[in-house]
Amino acid sequence: MNQPFQIPDAMAFEDSRAPATTARNRQLAWLAGSAALAVVALGGWHFVGQHGAAPAAPPPAVVAVAQPLQRQVTQWDDYVGRFAPSRTVEVRPRVSGAIVAIHFRDGDIVKQGQPLFTVDPRPYAAALAEAQADLASARSAQMLAEADYGRVKGLTGDEAISGGEIDALRAKVRATAAGVAAAQARVRARALDMEFTVVRAPVSGRISDRRIDPGNLVTGDGGAGSTLLTTINAVDPIYFDFDASEALYLKAQRDRAAGHPPADVDVQLQDESGYRWHGHLDFTDNGLDPRSGTIRVRATFANPKGFLTPGMFGNLRMTSGGMAPALLVPDAAVMSDQARKIVMVVGRDGMVAAKPVVLGPLVGSLRVIRSGLAPSDAVVLSNAMAAMPGAKVKVRPGQITQDAPPADAAPIADPTAAQATIGR
Repeated sequence: MNQPFQIPDAMAFEDSRAPATTARNRQLAWLAGSAALAVVALGGWHFVGQHGAAPAAPPPAVVAVAQPLQRQVTQWDDYVGRFAPSRTVEVRPRVSGAIVAIHFRDGDIVKQGQPLFTVDPRPYAAALAEAQADLASARSAQMLAEADYGRVKGLTGDEAISGGEIDALRAKVRATAAGVAAAQARVRARALDMEFTVVRAPVSGRISDRRIDPGNLVTGDGGAGSTLLTTINAVDPIYFDFDASEALYLKAQRDRAAGHPPADVDVQLQDESGYRWHGHLDFTDNGLDPRSGTIRVRATFANPKGFLTPGMFGNLRMTSGGMAPALLVPDAAVMSDQARKIVMVVGRDGMVAAKPVVLGPLVGSLRVIRSGLAPSDAVVLSNAMAAMPGAKVKVRPGQITQDAPPADAAPIADPTAAQATIGR
């Protein structure tokens, strides 16, 4: 039996060929990808060959170096203290009464004996006049007694009087003489009261403000109950008090025993850059404080214009020895490495090294190096951030001057160090 002819289905035909076609396509895709990677790799190697294998290393940093400055310096010890008046007086009246006049302006510089206040003198003038009248009466009685005695002391014979009468007249002369002396004392007392009605400055110095205005009554009983009128601080000379160590006391005592003059000292005020006030030691206390081991020391300063005032703080320096050679570097060249101080130096091979140093006092912007540095060391003065230990640097000549630190440096403060000056 004949079967009808059927046309094959197109989808069935494609499915029968799918496995072979897919494998062939995958093989062609793999070959194309490998070829593309090869082209990219060849292009990359070509690019690297043209522009170098790696970036070049940066050039070494440039730093300025110089050898430490060698100078003769005088070292000073530093102390902090405050000024005190050489004399302080509380002005109080010595007589009671009403204040009728004030003869100064608050804060003036007054001279010893200058009038300051006037107490109403009229009651004391009347008392003085009364005392003077009593004196005149006593003198009159004395003159009469002397005349009576003079008339009888030379009588003889029948004109003579008894010895008892003569003795009575002689005693009356002595009594009237004593009365005159008492009257004279009262006159002097009333005259003093009259004088005390003008309250005068007991010392020269700067006066405080008035505590009493005119019209007020004041008491002058001569004790602590007297009314306080004002105070005066003697400021020329003026004292500077500070606490020092036992070593300074021993040095002062040995200098005094050797006949040396008192040590000279200088003081710098808070708003000053230099030590412009010059004085000398004149007193050390009679014992050390057992709690702190320090002793109170005093220096004296001339203050003719009254610029220095009691209570003002200052930094005092005093020489701690003679002149000695020292190495100096800019204070900005000193760095801190935890608990130690270091200075960067450059060796002959251009390598930076850190040297621990022991600091001395400041000399302006320069720092004295007590130990740890050699005169031939090349100290880094600038570009310190690039000059780290172990780094390779290129050096250029620098210079350490006494006047100022390098322009790109900031000073490093070290309040524990003393001061020094370069010898002339």
